[in-house]
Amino acid sequence: MTKNNPKELSLEQREELLRVLKARFEKNMHRHEGLEWAKVQAKLETNTEKLWSLNEMETTGGEPDVVEYDEQADEYVFYDCSAESPKGRRSVCYDRKALESRKKHKPENSAIDMATAMGIELLTEDQYRALQKLEHFDRKTSSWVQTPADIRELGGALFCDYRFGHVFVYHNGADSYYSARGFRGSLRV
Repeated sequence: MTKNNPKELSLEQREELLRVLKARFEKNMHRHEGLEWAKVQAKLETNTEKLWSLNEMETTGGEPDVVEYDEQADEYVFYDCSAESPKGRRSVCYDRKALESRKKHKPENSAIDMATAMGIELLTEDQYRALQKLEHFDRKTSSWVQTPADIRELGGALFCDYRFGHVFVYHNGADSYYSARGFRGSLRV
């Protein structure tokens, strides 16, 4: 990161991140058939704050990759594509309210707070299901997903995983946290 802007990567960091993202893009063409890396890279190079967010996704174990191109918005959509829920984002409760409600044994952070700080959003249930159509993720872990307000108001939150050939959506108290539960994010560039 540069001293002037904490959300800007150094030239060396940018080059290394772009190298990693390009290699992942080329290795996993089934996730983004018909898209060209040169166009993705051009977008990334003009959006340095988005590069910073992608670096945060990468350094927390998310292995971000392009999963969609939104023609109408002219944006590439990145999701965390790590085989399991990102290691650097596990053992977190759902949101700040849940974190503050715990009287003892509080986790260090919440999924929503971490995602906000990283400049990304938690996947929705629909996005999670779409990701699972590309390949199967979270066979041993689970990931918090965006939770509808009516469920959250009652103290719950939703998470998903892939077991027995199916995507499962579950509920838990929003203040719960487990070593095998983290969250997957999305970023539009």
